[in-house]
Amino acid sequence: MKNNIQSIRGVSDILPEQTPIWLWLESIIKQVTHSYGYQQIRLPIIEPLALFERAVGESTDIVSKEMYNFVDKSGEHITLRPEGTSSCARAVIEHNMCYNSTQRLWYQGPMFRYERPQKGRLRQFTQFGVETFGMAGADIDAELICMSYDIFKALGVDQHIALEINSLGTTAERQVHRQHLITYFEQHRSLLDQDSLTRLSSNPLRILDSKNPDMQDMINEAPQLIDFIGEDSLAHFNKLQYLLDQADISYTINPRLVRGLDYYSKTVFEWITDKLGSQATVCGGGRYDGLIELFSKNALPGSGFAIGIERLLLLVETLGLDKGINNDPDITITTESPQQNEKALVVAHNIRRQLPKLQVLTDLSHSKIKRQHNRALKTGAKLIMTLNDNDQVGLWYPKTNQSLTVDINNVMITIGEYLHQLK
Repeated sequence: MKNNIQSIRGVSDILPEQTPIWLWLESIIKQVTHSYGYQQIRLPIIEPLALFERAVGESTDIVSKEMYNFVDKSGEHITLRPEGTSSCARAVIEHNMCYNSTQRLWYQGPMFRYERPQKGRLRQFTQFGVETFGMAGADIDAELICMSYDIFKALGVDQHIALEINSLGTTAERQVHRQHLITYFEQHRSLLDQDSLTRLSSNPLRILDSKNPDMQDMINEAPQLIDFIGEDSLAHFNKLQYLLDQADISYTINPRLVRGLDYYSKTVFEWITDKLGSQATVCGGGRYDGLIELFSKNALPGSGFAIGIERLLLLVETLGLDKGINNDPDITITTESPQQNEKALVVAHNIRRQLPKLQVLTDLSHSKIKRQHNRALKTGAKLIMTLNDNDQVGLWYPKTNQSLTVDINNVMITIGEYLHQLK
């Protein structure tokens, strides 16, 4: 073939030298979610198109512009999931998971949106999400914010992000605000850009989230939703602030924080950073008490958040926190001749069996010894072993340039003495 085959635009490979930081980040996320008692749920990548049309809203950009849809061989309309909350809600209903119980769930996996690819925004991206069902109070909202903060603190990025919160009230309260908002924006129609004109009839609340600098003064004067919410929504919001104060988590109330999906109500929050340019949002979440009612006769409160893994990794790398995170082998075994490869496999097996925490790599390339050593140095091996034809083993510790030769029968004893240097 004359033309090289390449990955689809906006879809990236995660190469071996990149996977260590992914594994490091994923391990921290799993540790924190485990400490909070949340359980993992694994969701399918493909879902019925109707799930997101009904849950996310046909007027949203996700449904109207960004989803990857197709008709399968049976004629069913299928989509690659663009987000995880709707899928998780579908699973909870389908398996009756909240019968006489509540649920605290987390998931991780690829999501798909047809967007213009840019730094921190891909067409296939990885999302970590947490969803709770059956708990209506502000206390579970506060728990979610505390959990997200603990993840950021464990990663070392907590000093470079800030929490913003708001209340969207109930659907009925938003409808009253919506009418005032439409009236206001109609009076300033000449200042609206094309996206805002489109949203004026479909989702005027999203205009408040516009980043167009020419519209900011006008948006700042728009009616604020917080002025239209009722006593119950206000009490919920006040309780959330009290709980965050008790947890010593700083926050800013942002009346323009609306989130982009139709199913949100009451609490919404975002963790943002000033280190990534326009891609400022690292985590977004909130409450979606009406979501389950779109698919079931039974009401079921819900709340959750999601983190884009690629964007969070970008923040970690921007701050230089990825230094020292690698998958370098502890020991690389080389041989002076290919005839020693069989013995190298046996030695490696014995080391792994007796010292299972060490990573042991055998060079079976049949290359000359100098090339094997150069390759071992390039991989960052902490100890390089060389098997000689006379049953002697050369040990070289590159960090201090120490070297010695031992009999193959005593190699395990000598490696044990090196353990304190390998840690």
